[in-house]
Amino acid sequence: MKYRKPTFADIEDIYNLVNDYAGQGVMLPRSRNTLYETLRDMVVAEDEDGRLVGVGGLHIIWDSLAEVRTMAVAPDYTRQGIGAAIVSRLLEEGRALGVTKFITLTYKPGFFQTLGFRTITKDELPHKVWKDCIECPKFPNCDEIAMVKDEM
Repeated sequence: MKYRKPTFADIEDIYNLVNDYAGQGVMLPRSRNTLYETLRDMVVAEDEDGRLVGVGGLHIIWDSLAEVRTMAVAPDYTRQGIGAAIVSRLLEEGRALGVTKFITLTYKPGFFQTLGFRTITKDELPHKVWKDCIECPKFPNCDEIAMVKDEM
């Protein structure tokens, strides 16, 4: 498996992977515009045939705070450590910038628990986190689970 930063050529594959899951209701949709704007935030996994099989993003929110988001692994590649490897790379990038607290909003808390995240209430998240939520189709009735990983 090869892990790398995505390029413009990857946008359609990322869009399809993420929005296939969104169509099943297990993650939030992402527009092409959002994917282009956050391209530098992401890490992708590519199989030996050059097929994009995983993606994840790290969104800087505020001083020392970042969100792991846009996590998706192709269904035929799940449970092979790809998602964990992507998150690991995202956390490394964040630590290098000085991030000490990572959050995520997820429908898959078990996955993030195995990576050291713990469940919190949404009220424990800073208000700055909710800026992107205004565009969400589920706003204001968010049903994702808030989780945090402190690095201090």
